[in-house]
Amino acid sequence: MTDPQVALSMLGVFIILVFLGFPIAFTLMALGIMFGYYAYFDADRMWRTFNRLGEEADGWTSFTAWIEGLFNNRIFDLFINQTYTVMSNEVLTAVPLFLFMGYIVERANIVDRLFSTLAVAARRMPGSMGVAALITCALFATATGIVGAVVTLMGLLALPAMLKARYNTSFASGIICAGGTLGILIPPSIMLIVYAAASGVSIVRLYAGAMVPGLVLVGLYLTYIIGRSILQPSAAPRLSEEDVPAVPFGKLMVMLFTSFFPLAVLIISVLGSILFGLATPTEAAAIGAMGGLVLAAAYRALSFQRLRESVYLTVRTTAMVCWLFVGSYTFSSVFSYLGGEHLISEFVSGMDLTPLQFLLLAQLIIFLLGWPLEWSEIIIIFVPIFLPLLTMFGVDPLFFGILVALNLQTSFLTPPMAMSAYYLKGIAPPEVKLTQIFAGVMPFLFMVFVAMAVVYIFPGTVFYLPEVFYGG
Repeated sequence: MTDPQVALSMLGVFIILVFLGFPIAFTLMALGIMFGYYAYFDADRMWRTFNRLGEEADGWTSFTAWIEGLFNNRIFDLFINQTYTVMSNEVLTAVPLFLFMGYIVERANIVDRLFSTLAVAARRMPGSMGVAALITCALFATATGIVGAVVTLMGLLALPAMLKARYNTSFASGIICAGGTLGILIPPSIMLIVYAAASGVSIVRLYAGAMVPGLVLVGLYLTYIIGRSILQPSAAPRLSEEDVPAVPFGKLMVMLFTSFFPLAVLIISVLGSILFGLATPTEAAAIGAMGGLVLAAAYRALSFQRLRESVYLTVRTTAMVCWLFVGSYTFSSVFSYLGGEHLISEFVSGMDLTPLQFLLLAQLIIFLLGWPLEWSEIIIIFVPIFLPLLTMFGVDPLFFGILVALNLQTSFLTPPMAMSAYYLKGIAPPEVKLTQIFAGVMPFLFMVFVAMAVVYIFPGTVFYLPEVFYGG
């Protein structure tokens, strides 16, 4: 076999092992070291010390020299260097801080107040409780960036309230599932930080570029909710006093100031400090983490137990991301050394694709990968395969990253592997069927594709804010 064929075999073995359920980070590291040992195998270099031993050398010295040569392969140097590179990456420093902010906000008992307040404030709108649920999901998802946490908590709080208000089960379920995934796209998105680390694109430009597409997607979701509530009143009946009691204007303002504004100010402070250049993403993440602690303390929800849980979950998730990077860097380095990357480039260039066809093909592959894989695995492992091809087709990595962020919404919404649906089903009342949840997410899945089309047709939605803030 030629080296490029070995590289393709390496990729094929990885895909098979992933579908068999092996841990992805350690599979990447293991395959990288195994195939790297073959790629960098040099007997003369590895056993140079052993070969220089004279006949007078004793058996133990010969044995230790041979064992030393066995491990004197450059793949081990590469693995150590890649590990150090990942652990010292300044961009990734923001990940644990943003995660900690999200986990501590999740435990601050703010979401139930926020949903109740928004439900009261929007009670005269068509689909008011659905609108309140989506806006709550968007704010909470933005603050946490953790899809499972948002869908689970909102499923416990908002779904029973909407079902009690006689909302259609599929409609209510779809709102929560779709709203819970928005944290992948809307800054301060952890996914965009990971993409920045993998692609070398400025994280502040990514955050600025994601703002308008994120708002477009939220706007499409709200348009669908309100439009369906008008056209099909039975799906979202008007609320009665029993469902959501009216409150005086003064009391509503107090409710907003004690629930909506604190979280909104925290998010705006973090984003504003990044976008206006007042702080680096890491410094802004530290501000957000401190703000989350202050919010938890203000709501009397800051206990040692919750703090310990937040720290534990932060460390666990951060370790997963870092080891995925280590495995991916090692795997991709060996894959490229064997000529796999060049082979893929030649294959794609031989297809004679237009930039639009290339983007459609890339997004289709990412869409299909979203069924078995998490977004972190797609960004760290597979997106770097596409990055060298962007120059060939004249595609800006910033633009490509935003399209990927939009596309990855679908990985949580597409049956049969729609993880948002499974998160919700796990805590939903027994009468809520998985098929009903699947049916509810399909219109929102269509809205994601519409948003992707809008971004492609009007690329200014991505480039406008980065150019305004930071120039062309």
